[in-house]
Amino acid sequence: MPLDKRELALKSWSNQKRFIPLRLVFVMIKLFCFFTFFSRVGENSQNAAWEAIGYQEKTRRQVAKPKERPLEKGVVETMYESDSSLVQTLNKKGLEVTEDPNNNAYKIECDAVIVGSGCGGGVAAAVLAQSGLKVIVIEKGNYFVAQDYSSLEGPSMNELYQSGGMSSTVDGNIMLLAGSTVGGGSAVNWSASIKTPNTVLQEWSVDRKIPLFASSDYQSAMDVVCERIGVTNHCTEENFQNQILQKGCEKLGLEVTSVARNAPADHYCGLCNYGCPTADKKGTDTTWLVDAVTRGTVILTGCKAERFILENDKTKRGGKKCLGVIASAALSKKITKKIRIEAKVTISACGSLSTPPLMKTSGLKNPNIGKNLHLHPVQFAWGYFPEHASEFRGKNYEGGIITSLHKVNLKDSKAHTIIETPALGPATFAAFFPWTSGLDMKEKMVKYSRTAQLFALVRDQGPGEVKAEGIFEYKLNQLDKENLQSGLRQALRILVAAGAIEVGTYKSDGQSIKCKGLKEEDLEEFLDTVSAVGGPSSGDEQWTVYCSAHQMASCRMGASEEEGAVDETGESWEAQGLFVCDASVLPSATGVNPMITIESTAYCISKKIAESLKK
Repeated sequence: MPLDKRELALKSWSNQKRFIPLRLVFVMIKLFCFFTFFSRVGENSQNAAWEAIGYQEKTRRQVAKPKERPLEKGVVETMYESDSSLVQTLNKKGLEVTEDPNNNAYKIECDAVIVGSGCGGGVAAAVLAQSGLKVIVIEKGNYFVAQDYSSLEGPSMNELYQSGGMSSTVDGNIMLLAGSTVGGGSAVNWSASIKTPNTVLQEWSVDRKIPLFASSDYQSAMDVVCERIGVTNHCTEENFQNQILQKGCEKLGLEVTSVARNAPADHYCGLCNYGCPTADKKGTDTTWLVDAVTRGTVILTGCKAERFILENDKTKRGGKKCLGVIASAALSKKITKKIRIEAKVTISACGSLSTPPLMKTSGLKNPNIGKNLHLHPVQFAWGYFPEHASEFRGKNYEGGIITSLHKVNLKDSKAHTIIETPALGPATFAAFFPWTSGLDMKEKMVKYSRTAQLFALVRDQGPGEVKAEGIFEYKLNQLDKENLQSGLRQALRILVAAGAIEVGTYKSDGQSIKCKGLKEEDLEEFLDTVSAVGGPSSGDEQWTVYCSAHQMASCRMGASEEEGAVDETGESWEAQGLFVCDASVLPSATGVNPMITIESTAYCISKKIAESLKK
């Protein structure tokens, strides 16, 4: 088939409205082909296309290899263990292990077992260990340190993200990014360290009737968290995209706010989404978990929780008591037995996508488990700034990822949209950018390194649901669509004001406009055509793919068991001794990058747990 006919066939698949599966096939082919083409490397860790698109694998600052990895004292990497070695290794870490032949399992006892090592689990491990408790953390991902990170897009996504970064809602409309490594999301996030907005705290404490969020304890927790992870408001050098966001807002008379980061002021690696290769960013893997390990905590990596151990006990709250967790060494074929960890307290901290399935599989029935999922869905806008006609330095993949944001003013005070800058490697950029023809795609990719990206993020009101492991449902409600539309239009205005020679959206028809000589009325006429279109399976004539890096509230706190899956202390209404300590426990979306909120909430929950165990 000639090239022109092949292109016509692909266009017809992309534009397909009646037979949606054909459009989804197009999306899958596009994602796979472009991501593979631009991420695949040879023996020299280079890709033949990178030079043409202005992308260079950065020369990383050399970090002296430590004599011992920060968590070496407490980490047990099950992928390197076997039935014959595991017990001995656990004994060396200070754990007593007995074999349970009836259940084909190794049995371990401790004070607290935590499932997950991210923003929630890492903080909880440190707080409980500091109170003198014996803590075990199980993490399904592997352990990496700065020297291990390749900073290559393909391998990094595969090693550090859930499902290699290719998770999505069941309809394929929203791609979901979630960390799956020691440190969880804190190891791969974009460093933004924003305290919970006062309006959100008021909503949670007053409307949701959860006093914790109006307490001095919570305010103190935010301060403690920011100090421990080295949060700073200063940035000595703005990157290409943040320069543009700031200049565009300045030209339009819009307020732009600096974003604090858990990294030094001069941190400029631009690679934190692939694991920080300079070790400057302070995720839980280099802070809280180090504190925990120093006090005797043991971390089992490559270890996947299968279910909580629940026993019926009518004398206990909810009629059940949690005794611990059953896990398996998912990454080792040489460990054939299950791992049964019994504890006084069990904490689920494996994130909003994984905590609900684990609770459901364990037999818990609260109707809020898995419901109320919020995603902070985002849409992207782009603007091209050629070097010869621009005042802005650098490339779009260099420097601090998020150092500025603009808050879009909206009528509904409970819902708002913010505009920030993303980290998109060439493979991810190509996979999501609209394809209209082979030639157009080549032209856009050649401009990749000087194409600035801004995204609009909405504090979503319409919740989704975690149905089961890997099965997520979500649908944007009308208010969220309108707010995203406002944010997307504002992002385009900012790019034009900053001096872009062309701007556009990620709508499937390649929606864009040239900016040279563009009159105000022509820009507004273009912006009137910009909307929050549906996803690939929506049936809309034009479509886009949404993204989410913040999943929240799928096991939310509630003032009663009718309103939440857990109470204010994070404890399950159905099983005494079972707590949730991750983003899923938040009452709703935060509207800003949630790391500080998650860690502060985890700090408060784990402090209460420690106090209760001392009684």
